[in-house]
Order: sequence, then structure tokens, then C-alpha cells
Amino acid sequence: MRNTNLHALLEAFTADAAGQLAAETAKGAEVPFEVIETEARPRTRTPLYCYRPLTGVFIRERGGLLSALPTYAPAAGALSHLDGVDAYLRQRGEQRIPGEPRDRAVAALRSFLSKVFAERSQFGFDPARFEAAYLELERALYEGRCVTTVVAPLLGIALDHETNEIPLGEGLSLFRGDEFADAPPEAVWGDGDEPNVLVALTVAQDRSAPSPVSAARARFRRVLTALRLFERGGYALGPVAWTRTDSGPWRPVALGTSGRPRLVTVIPVTQEDELRAFCNLIARRTPAGGEFAWALARFEMGCERLAQFEALTDYLLALRALLEPEGPASGRLAQRLAVICARPEDRAALAEHTAHAISLERAVIAGLAPAEQGADALVGELAEHLRALLRDALCGHLDMDLRAVADGLLAESPAAA
Repeated sequence: MRNTNLHALLEAFTADAAGQLAAETAKGAEVPFEVIETEARPRTRTPLYCYRPLTGVFIRERGGLLSALPTYAPAAGALSHLDGVDAYLRQRGEQRIPGEPRDRAVAALRSFLSKVFAERSQFGFDPARFEAAYLELERALYEGRCVTTVVAPLLGIALDHETNEIPLGEGLSLFRGDEFADAPPEAVWGDGDEPNVLVALTVAQDRSAPSPVSAARARFRRVLTALRLFERGGYALGPVAWTRTDSGPWRPVALGTSGRPRLVTVIPVTQEDELRAFCNLIARRTPAGGEFAWALARFEMGCERLAQFEALTDYLLALRALLEPEGPASGRLAQRLAVICARPEDRAALAEHTAHAISLERAVIAGLAPAEQGADALVGELAEHLRALLRDALCGHLDMDLRAVADGLLAESPAAA
């Protein structure tokens, strides 16, 4: 077995499908048959006939019922991320191969069930028949190839209790740790009673290809970036990831530190599609260099500080890169930030808060603890405005030249007139 997670998802779906199909026959639904001619008996010319159940037709007609099973979507999602599904469908004799990955996955699930229950009119989960069908599927998917999996704890986040997986595309997913088949216990369990969320990358590749660990590091970091921009919270990757090839042993690999999680943010079911789309958008639109990329990196440095007040300089440096290219001596940062991020009646207050934060910068540089109450809240407010600017610019709601945006709004404001 090369892909233990796919095996577990298909096994769960097949068991549920067996129960659903058995319930259908118990209610009186009949599996259609065809009459086929077999070889004649020795020394006679009389042909023999037998009835063969058309299980595939029965399953196809109940596609809607099967797709409503809770195990259906995870199984279809896992197949839709894999290369080789079209080869499996051709091997199974399918004449029309869908063009879209999701449609191919649906067709493959239907064909897989037809193989498991082939020529049966009674439905029940048979482990031996399932394993034979799964072996055929894996051979088609991975002939001459191997499957490498890399997983890491994603801290500071929890999935809805109804959700086991959020697929993010191209082999990348978020999982409830205790729902990821055969995951290393060190990745799943931390200090608390709840399992960690795992970010996992599964790659099918030629055996001679280099390990995808470096690619996994980069993609895990992009997910972390997207989370920090998507929803306020304290997120971090665990310092260690684990990788394995096919069903071999897990091997630890270093990721490095990415901060310390604070509160746990729950992603509700209603936000899962939005999060998936946002992660893909951030991966596509984040620039590789320039002031914006530098400001985003500074924002993330601030997110990784152990103490909130220590992040003040990171946030101010990021804001200056975006809004004050003339340098801090120009004194334009507070006004430009306020005109973009606040309503007209609130701009003076935000400008005043920003100027106050700037006045505290020397204390941070000197390594002094804040002498006043509310300093952490002030830094948090600044971080939220920076996060909103970065997010809206990456989503296309604001031009990435934020200084020009601010100056244009200032020119249109009544005070300028």
C-alpha cells in the first residue's frame, strides 16, 4: 500500500456505501440482471444461460444517495488531487473520461464501487474484495511511481467538529490530526487534549525525482501566511515535520520556528470554501520581491514575536515601506494610514494612535518594557490595520501602490479642498 490516507478514506466510503446499498435492497429495490450464455455442457450442444447482476447500473442510479454520505466528499477530494485517475478509468473500460479533476474523481469512485461489488445482488462490506479493488486502483495510479507525504502540525487553528479535511488543492490539505491515517503521534498530539491540525502535502512522482520536502516547506509557509491574513489569530507551524515514501517509516525533518501560538481560532464550516479560495489567491498573487513582499515579511516577523510589544518595530517598518517611502522624517505615515483605514469621522483618532505608537518605538529599540497600560492593545490595533492593508491589496481591493492610494484619497478629502 502506497497511500495509506487514500486507502482509509476509500475504505470508510465503501463501508458506508455498502450499508446504503443494502438498505436500498432491504426496502425492495432490485438489482437489474442480464442473461448471458455460458459454455455448453460436455458432449451436448445445448447452451447454458445464467443471470448476471448489473451492479454498476444499480450503483449509478443511486449516485445521489451515495454522494450524500459523509465519507463521500473526502474520498472524492482525495482522488481529485491525484494524477493517474484517467489511466484507472481507461483500465476499467470507461469510454468517456471527464475533463475536470472532480468529475474524474466522481467517475472513479463509481467505477471503484462497481468493482468491489461486481456481480453481487447482496451488499455487505467484504475486506478481501475491497483490498483487491484498491490494489488495482493503486497500480493504475502509481505504476512506476512513488507517493511521498509530508505532514506538519499547524498550531493555533482548529477545524469545525464536522470537518475532517479541508483540501487546498494540488495535493495540499488541512486535516484533523486524529483523522489522518497512520499519522505520527508526535505530530498529532501536543500539550492539550485536542489533536493538532495537520497541514499535509501528498506528491506522486517518479522514484528518481528529488524529495518534495523543500517544496512542502514553502507551501506550508504560504498556508501560514494566508491564515495570518485571513483571520486574526496566533498561528505557527510546529518546528518539526515528518515525511515518508509510500507506506515506509516516518522520518522527521526540521522546519524551524515560526512563532508561538496564542489563542486557537476555529474555522467554521461556512468559512471553509472562503479559506480555500483565499489560500489559492495568496499563493498566486504574493509578489516575489519589492517593497510589498518586504512589508509582508516584516508583518510575519511581528506575528512571530513572543511578546506583542516587541512586534511594534516590525509593524511600523512594514507600514513605512507601504505608505512612507520618503522616510520617517516626512511624518506622513499616520495621516496616510488613517485616510485608508478609517471613516472620515475616525481618521483623527487613528492618526493620533499611530503617532503615539511611533513615539513608543524608541522604548522597544532600547529593550524597555512599556511603562503605560494599553501598549499591547495599541500594537494590536496597528497590526490589524497592517493586516487589512496587505490582505486587501493582495485580493485586488486596493492597488499595491498604497502610498498613491492614500495621497489620492487625501486630495479628495474635504480638508484638502
